[in-house]
Amino acid sequence: MSVSVRAPKQVHAQVRAAIVNRRPIAALYRGRRRLLCPHLLGCNKHRRLQVLCYQYGGDSESGLKPAGASDNWRCLAVENLSQVELLDGPWQTAEIILGLKPVSKKSNSMWMTSLNRFNLRHHSTRKVQNSSLGGT
Repeated sequence: MSVSVRAPKQVHAQVRAAIVNRRPIAALYRGRRRLLCPHLLGCNKHRRLQVLCYQYGGDSESGLKPAGASDNWRCLAVENLSQVELLDGPWQTAEIILGLKPVSKKSNSMWMTSLNRFNLRHHSTRKVQNSSLGGT
């Protein structure tokens, strides 16, 4: 069962629900249809809501690597998401390496500064729900 959403508050709610319930989404991002598994919500230094997603299908300006590749991580501005649909399907993720580089080539506003390596498969959704997502 899928539900299509367009309004900004509803988009935020759907992305949040996808994170908490580990459900993939389909969405338009800057006119491109993407299949995503959102992992974390947060704000950049300009206080704009961003979502860290693993993109496992659909269209991408930079192209997609094979399934499971760490190059398929995307940091997307929630305000640019539309037509969000919660999907039934497997949760997808990959190892991520954080370093001193912008998460997105087009956006220098969000930097990852840790040099640690970790795997988001083991990240606690309870911690995300309680600390990163705030209210509905």
